[in-house]
Amino acid sequence: MMISKQLLLTYLYLLVYIVLSSGVILYNKWVLSPKYFNFPFPITLTMIHMGFSGLVAFFLIRVFKVVSPVKMTFEIYATCVIPISAFFASSLWFGNTAYLFISVAFIQMLKALMPVATFLMAVICGTDKLRCDVFANMVLVSFGVVISSYGEIHFNVVGTVYQVTGIFAEALRLVLTQVLLQKKGLTLNPITSLYYIAPCSFVFLFVPWYLLEMPGMEVSQIKFNIWIFFSNALCALALNFSIFLVIGRTGAVTIRVAGVLKDWILIALSTVIFPESTITKLNIIGYAIALCGVVLYNYLKAKDIRLTQIPGENITERAVKDIKTEKRSSDLYFSDENSNNSLGGKNARNGSHLDANVDEEAPLIPSSKGLLSRTKPS
Repeated sequence: MMISKQLLLTYLYLLVYIVLSSGVILYNKWVLSPKYFNFPFPITLTMIHMGFSGLVAFFLIRVFKVVSPVKMTFEIYATCVIPISAFFASSLWFGNTAYLFISVAFIQMLKALMPVATFLMAVICGTDKLRCDVFANMVLVSFGVVISSYGEIHFNVVGTVYQVTGIFAEALRLVLTQVLLQKKGLTLNPITSLYYIAPCSFVFLFVPWYLLEMPGMEVSQIKFNIWIFFSNALCALALNFSIFLVIGRTGAVTIRVAGVLKDWILIALSTVIFPESTITKLNIIGYAIALCGVVLYNYLKAKDIRLTQIPGENITERAVKDIKTEKRSSDLYFSDENSNNSLGGKNARNGSHLDANVDEEAPLIPSSKGLLSRTKPS
């Protein structure tokens, strides 16, 4: 009976994660789209998320003492937190800007490139080795995305460039998280991640906001509904914590399967909520091909993780290790899209063990996103 209750609770967490993750993406699109709420200021929206997340984290740590802040030296902050925050802010900025030009469905299809970008960044940074089997999967994923893009009726070069740039910025952030922060042995839980990363990201976003958005913002023409923005930021924050709960109660495979399921649901829902979004047969065929490559990539990475396990360890120890692998990327993504643990020992050679299956839709999550496949920005 206890097992049944635990399974029920796990499925409930997964359902909440899928609903929140899909809801945040659709909500962001609705807020930013000129055809709906008409608030075409993605940097401003992201700054609202960062400011809200940082404020909540401040109260939880400094006022309510829910958790204690980590020992953060100036050296660690300058060499680790700042560069990670810079690329994190960039990924959210570019990803959110893409909503102004292309559909949610096409954006989800482009996000299949996440493992490709992460693998390339990991190879360039020296945290992973160029392998023929993984490279073949990356070619398959890229081929699928190209077909999907060719079949896109409302293809927009500017929106595609923004989204792909955001994907590569997020991939570099994941790799930097491993190379810089984890080498310092610093462990951050979701709240401390918000506390340190969100304010720094807010500062980085202020510069492009001042140069690009502020000059075109006229107060008389701006729709600023406090409840809309509050609920939007609250949903993104809830998504961050839901991913943490899901990762804590499930294994790596489960969260990735849930991510893939969420993507298909999101693509279908977006065509209903936003009628201007049209999915063609080539879109579906291309995305299916890309997902095949993603699934194979996940299998290879899961196999690598199993090979690094100690032969005598029991199932519980393996499950704990699997969960820790997932958590590595999640804490600093809060993300898209999920406590950082150092990668010592045998796992150090598998640079791609940071999870690329992140939810860039959320302001500070992994998501989901081992540099494993895509399932932030806010």
